[in-house]
Amino acid sequence: MTSRLIRIDWPDFGAPDLPRLPGLSTMEARLSRLRGAMAGRGYDALVIYGDREHAANLHWATGFDPRFEEALLIVTPDDALLLAGNECLPYTGVSPLVAAGLIRVGHCASFSLPSQPRGGRTLADWLAGAVPIAGKVGAVGWKWFEAAEMPDPALALDLPAFIADPLRRVAGRVENATDLFQHPGHGLRATVDVTEIARLEFANHMAATALRRMVFAFREGQSDFEALEAARIGGLPLGCHPTFATGARADQGLSGPTGQRLRRGQPLSFNICHWGANICRAGWVASGPDDLPRPAADYAEVFASPYLEAMSVWCGLMRPGVSGGEIWAAMRGVLPFDRFAVTLNPGHLIGLDEWVSSPIFEGSGLPIRSGMAMQCDVIPSNPVYGSTRMEDGYVIADADLRADLAACFPDVAARCALRQGFMREVIGLDVPDSLLPLADTCGIIAPFLLDPRSVLAL
Repeated sequence: MTSRLIRIDWPDFGAPDLPRLPGLSTMEARLSRLRGAMAGRGYDALVIYGDREHAANLHWATGFDPRFEEALLIVTPDDALLLAGNECLPYTGVSPLVAAGLIRVGHCASFSLPSQPRGGRTLADWLAGAVPIAGKVGAVGWKWFEAAEMPDPALALDLPAFIADPLRRVAGRVENATDLFQHPGHGLRATVDVTEIARLEFANHMAATALRRMVFAFREGQSDFEALEAARIGGLPLGCHPTFATGARADQGLSGPTGQRLRRGQPLSFNICHWGANICRAGWVASGPDDLPRPAADYAEVFASPYLEAMSVWCGLMRPGVSGGEIWAAMRGVLPFDRFAVTLNPGHLIGLDEWVSSPIFEGSGLPIRSGMAMQCDVIPSNPVYGSTRMEDGYVIADADLRADLAACFPDVAARCALRQGFMREVIGLDVPDSLLPLADTCGIIAPFLLDPRSVLAL
């Protein structure tokens, strides 16, 4: 397989309509599924934690995400109580379940910011009244732990101590139950339905369109602040801090703008991330190979092109039933570690949180499943060539899910089909019908970022 540079206009397959938020019936079904998972584990209650950065599980269960503060949802077989602080208390009404009276709301001032008014029922009082005394309780934060990490990973809670301590005093046993939400094999959030696909596509479109505006505004001497300003990021919540790493920050990939300026011959990586979407690219501040440092002059041929070939392999493996271990091994084969140094999982699940979990790891027997929202997140690194990236969002969909999407959201299905055609016919990637591209940037690698219309194709 060989690749070449072609000149194209980046595709524009149209803007999605604003998707509808989950309604009461959807949220009731989620609460029912949650109680079923709780019963299957033998828990008398689930305690679900959320804060500004770790809101995804709580938001999935309620439609409410805490802002400024922490919050806690306590679910038993016949009750549900949402505790919020001073500023979040009115905002809890955004939850359809709260609005319908299916989740009670309590004020817990300890979740409020420092120096704000306190008083009212303490957290310990709320827990003593809502959690079954001496019961078995599952605690949901944002990560669970493997056996090699902790002496007893089941008891290792990822909750703040001011919550975990009184919870342990009330309950008989408190276990880490985060996997009930996030585990790639059995987590409640590991797959999505057609309504969620429509929301994911909208988020990917917003992020990809902003990134495209930014790329096509790149100019030599431009500051990183000016570059990000050109993106005109919309109002969707950010899933992570926007990154922009170049100049003295080039090796610090998570850096945001700091006043660095775009200089020819420097590497550059950047992203725009909304809830449910992270569009990321990497390349060189250059118009062509003559602008690169001499050791990196063959960047497109020996680094970016093999990466594109590997992404074709990756796309071809995104079919229900393929094991995560098979994908891991295939990517290690086509991207040798000594040159590409891919250390993280080559692909992971994405949701409101940028990284949910991944079925793709060494030796994984977990299959790719229909409904998985998959981030194509294969991050190479080389001391000479820097990096390259084709990071966008996809959904794995079998024939039944594709039929449901076409019936419920025909415009979404049509745009996904157009993107598949572009990736196959223009870029030359192996894209199975089961891989639904959610952004118009899918398939695009522009190695020389001052000439973004020059992209790689197989």
